[in-house]
Amino acid sequence: MKDMINYYYNFNIESVEDWDTIYTFEWQKENFYFVLLKRSERELMDLIEVSKELKIRGIECHDLILNKFGKLITNIYEANYILIKPIGDIYEEYDLPKMLKMNNTLILNPNKSNLYRNSWAKLWSDKIDYFEYQVHELGKGKEIILDSFSYYVGLGENAISYLNNTNRKYKKTGLDRVCLSHRRIKYPNYKLNYLNPLSFIFDLEVRDIAEYIKSAFFEGENALSYLKESLAITRFSIYSLELLYARLLYPSYYFDIYEKIMNEEEEEEKLISIIEASDDYEEFLKSAYIEINKYAPIEGISWILDKK
Repeated sequence: MKDMINYYYNFNIESVEDWDTIYTFEWQKENFYFVLLKRSERELMDLIEVSKELKIRGIECHDLILNKFGKLITNIYEANYILIKPIGDIYEEYDLPKMLKMNNTLILNPNKSNLYRNSWAKLWSDKIDYFEYQVHELGKGKEIILDSFSYYVGLGENAISYLNNTNRKYKKTGLDRVCLSHRRIKYPNYKLNYLNPLSFIFDLEVRDIAEYIKSAFFEGENALSYLKESLAITRFSIYSLELLYARLLYPSYYFDIYEKIMNEEEEEEKLISIIEASDDYEEFLKSAYIEINKYAPIEGISWILDKK
């Protein structure tokens, strides 16, 4: 890969570090990341416009670098890559107040339509259907997955049912503003990922908040304190609060690792700590419901609320 990067970008780098689908290197005392493109070309055009708009507003985001042929996409070994030059300290953290401020800098307009994500229930349902088929066909020998999978499918179906009920209840009023969001937020939330244009989408702001809180929980942090902070900072509608709870219910933290295991990018043992924390996470969901209800009377999940 080193020789390909040198050829396409007129560099003379001596070594490249391989991080699975990311290659990182230093050139003229600057860090670069050569990443596998997982977005469509239509989305990429919208992402470029979003990057430009952010910079016009004085908001930094990482630079996407053209190759020597004046193109953003570089095809190598039948795969598309993009070169990213990060700005500033890549390990600077974006906490919840910074996230909420950043997310509300841009709202959806027709020029960003390819980046809009609004069908959570269908996406979740389609994923679970596919995962069930996949486990049936390819799960033999994967004992950790086989022993835990049904529980997380059940939790996912709870989230889908909760979300569908919410959308039915607020069909006429559930029109919250769609703002700048990210495909996935992790804790800690470093600048390296957060300001990467390739991670941008448009969705309701509770998406990033919920994913940050879930990730913090499984990193051993006090997730409830982050929920309390979010609720104190922003006045959410009851519709958004129920969507927030639906996302907290949905076990993306399990399914993200599951997908990597099935793609042979992670070992199955990576799920053990997640599974061992299931009782504690149920307790968190109960506490989260109680906390959110201080702001609005959202719907509860009986088996979680009845947990002793």
